Amino acid sequence: MSDPTAASAAPAIDQPALRRVLDRLARADSAPWLHQEVARRMAERLPVIRQPPERWLDWWAFTGAGAAAVQAVWPQAQRQAVEPTPALQARSRQAQAAPWWALGARRQAAAQPVWLSSEVPAGQAQMLWANLVLHTAADPAASLAAWHRALAVDGFLMFSCFGPDTLRELRAVYAEAGWPDPHPPYADMHDLGDLLVHGGFADPVMDQETIRLTWSSPAALLAELRSLGGHLGSARFAGLRTPRWQARLQQALTNRAGADGRIAMTVELVYGHAYKAAPRPGRGEPAVVSLAHLRSGLPKAGQS
Repeated sequence: MSDPTAASAAPAIDQPALRRVLDRLARADSAPWLHQEVARRMAERLPVIRQPPERWLDWWAFTGAGAAAVQAVWPQAQRQAVEPTPALQARSRQAQAAPWWALGARRQAAAQPVWLSSEVPAGQAQMLWANLVLHTAADPAASLAAWHRALAVDGFLMFSCFGPDTLRELRAVYAEAGWPDPHPPYADMHDLGDLLVHGGFADPVMDQETIRLTWSSPAALLAELRSLGGHLGSARFAGLRTPRWQARLQQALTNRAGADGRIAMTVELVYGHAYKAAPRPGRGEPAVVSLAHLRSGLPKAGQS
């Protein structure tokens, strides 16, 4: 087993940069298209869950874009949105609003608060859904701990994030030019599995898939990456880049175009699923066992 602290320390996230990106995404017309696609793929895994949740937490709900995909599978489950910033909290509240003629839906939406991440009550949800969130965490172990607290016992976690093969072609361009990486490092799925176990989750199941995206031009590629969030790494360039630097980057990307003239990038998607197990007594702590349970293990009269 690998050292889980290595995965915890890997994503060197610049918090001011993350806040700026989240504020920008809160003003977008919709969640990034890739987040919507990954949410759809995550939802395809939901039917394997034997017991549908009564209540589920949609973590970073607006950018995660999972509401429709999950509700299509479990329309009766009560959804509660969780957002990282007040701007996104307001955006999710706006999305919950129903037309004036749907009075019952309005009352139901009003009864479901949109929590900030720091305000989520403990132990009340049977599922926590977090689509493309974990790779933005400065401390993934702390994020998993927050998710563990939010879940009820036997509740389950469904999450996705970027894996280390994501944008490997762009990293190669930056490395050849002697520039710092264009994004923070992404944790390997095996390290994340170890973090789940150390964080108190049971029966973790990790999976990954690789998709290949292509663009018609460097400008289209860079604009797309910006719409997905942007560079959150603390090791990125300290200041703005010059037009000359931008032209050099675009030429390097053009040089990597395939025979069809399109520029390809790899995206590795990591999926995780685990349960919140009942707490075990610590060493030296008394274990409480009912008298009825003890009697059930005794042989009945006439049995040897």
